[in-house]
Amino acid sequence: MTTDRSRLRQLIFTGLFAAIIFIGISLLRIPLPALVGRPFIHFGNPLMILAIVFLGGGYGFAAGAIGLGGFDLLNGYAATSWLTVLEVAVMALVISQAMRALRVSAHPGRIAAIGVIGGLTKLVTSYLVGIVEALMVGTKFGVAIVAAFLSLPATAINSLATAIIVPVLYLALRPVFTRR
Repeated sequence: MTTDRSRLRQLIFTGLFAAIIFIGISLLRIPLPALVGRPFIHFGNPLMILAIVFLGGGYGFAAGAIGLGGFDLLNGYAATSWLTVLEVAVMALVISQAMRALRVSAHPGRIAAIGVIGGLTKLVTSYLVGIVEALMVGTKFGVAIVAAFLSLPATAINSLATAIIVPVLYLALRPVFTRR
């Protein structure tokens, strides 16, 4: 019985995180200039990382894919929503492994490290996504690499925000997830 109950709890929190991620990206969007794509600062990435931290890689991936991918599908980014879901998958793998390696507990320093790792991972995945997006519109490979690189300042701002927001929100949300 406890297995069914904990599984139901995981599913409920997955749905809640998906909705919160969607809302977090919908309500606060600050557009940033870039050569490739239409980047903006938002709360979707830190909330996705928190979903992975609190729910684990599988459920966290589902919440992030539904929240971020759903936003893309409904807001003019449908052509590249598959890239967003791939980014979430990479993030789920990296954050899960980092948590295992760091033996993450409630220690603020380790949670801050997870935020930094998430931000750095976002830099890498956004660069690769930028290349693919540029190639999708017919840009030559060499130009796509340069254009994606020149678009990284926008991602760097998002990554820095992620590194700061993750530990702050973790400390605020931890009591909800530690209650039985």
